[in-house]
Amino acid sequence: MKPQTLQIASLITDRLILIPFTIQICDNLLKADFSDLDKLNLIKGKSWPDQDVLETLPRIITNLSQEGLPTGFESWMLVKKETSEVIGDLGFKGFNSKENNADLGYGIIKEERQKGYALEATKKLIFWAFSNKILREITAKCLVENQSSINLLQKLNFKEVQKDNDMIYWSLLKPIK
Repeated sequence: MKPQTLQIASLITDRLILIPFTIQICDNLLKADFSDLDKLNLIKGKSWPDQDVLETLPRIITNLSQEGLPTGFESWMLVKKETSEVIGDLGFKGFNSKENNADLGYGIIKEERQKGYALEATKKLIFWAFSNKILREITAKCLVENQSSINLLQKLNFKEVQKDNDMIYWSLLKPIK
């Protein structure tokens, strides 16, 4: 089973708006063209897009190209409601239809870290993702020295499933109702 085209324009939390990336937005960001942000009445955050985002955009384009339109199991821009600034991104690296899971990733610009934005956004995205009948599990991985990510994943009830010299691998199973 495969995900359907996303039926919503955004996800909203108390302080954030999550807006799905499109191929056009990604292509333009790679060219340092921010006109799509202007059209959405968004402001480029102080250091956004950072190097991590720029390195991730080609993979987001690849995932979106396979689906045609966003399904929600790709990446989303994180926007502060108060200022309309894009301060990061989070999302999935596509939907794995063999395992019925999706791998989570996130990044917040350095000026906005340690303010609870990653937790707030990730909670909302997890709630949305598990509302889809096809998703069984969300996975994640982080560097063994990334204590901020370790703390975040533990707060979200992810369980450590494997660890090697560099990475910790995590799993969050869909709650049984």
